[in-house]
Amino acid sequence: MSTTLGDLMRRTDAARQLGGFVREHRTNGSRRLTQAGVMMCVGAVGLAFGIPVTVATIGTTEGAPELAGLLLGVGLVGMGLGIWRLVQGFRTREQSFDIHERGLTHRVAGTATLIPWQDIETVGAHGDDGRPLAEARGAGFTCVIKLHDGRSIRIDTFTEDARQLAQTVHSAVHLGRLPEGRGHRRTS
Repeated sequence: MSTTLGDLMRRTDAARQLGGFVREHRTNGSRRLTQAGVMMCVGAVGLAFGIPVTVATIGTTEGAPELAGLLLGVGLVGMGLGIWRLVQGFRTREQSFDIHERGLTHRVAGTATLIPWQDIETVGAHGDDGRPLAEARGAGFTCVIKLHDGRSIRIDTFTEDARQLAQTVHSAVHLGRLPEGRGHRRTS
C-alpha cells in the first residue's frame, strides 16, 4: 500500500476538520471487475449455446426445451449479474474510507467527502451470509451507513477489514466511543 503526496495532503485537510487520522480501508475494485468479467463470460457461453438450442427445439416437447430454458437462464442471469457488477465496479473505482477521530472520509474516483460522525443517522450491518461463496462474491458482510441528508454508503467484503470499519463507525455514532488518531491521546 503506497501513500502519495496527494493522499497526504487530502488527509491533512481532512485532519483539520475531522481530527487525527486513524486508519484507511481500501475497496478492491479490481476484484469486482474480475467478477464482472467471469459472470459475463458465463452469461455469454450460456447464451451462445442457449439460443441455437432454443431455435432447434421449436415445435418439440421432449427434453430439449428444458435444456434450452436452462441455458438461456444461465446466460441471462450471468450477463445481468456481470453488467450489474461492472457498473458497481466503475461507480466505486478507487473507493476507500479514511477513519478520523471525529468522522470519516469517503473517497471515490478522486472525490473525497468528509462525513463528521454527527452527520450519520444510522449504521446497519449484517453478515455471515450462509450462501455458498458469499464472501468471494462480496455478499458475506454488508454495512449501510445512512446519512441525515438521505444518502447511503454501502460497504461490503470487497472493502478490506469491512467488519472493523463498520464496528468503528457504529461505536462512534451510536455508542460515543470515538477512535483515537495516531499520536493523539484523548484527555477525558
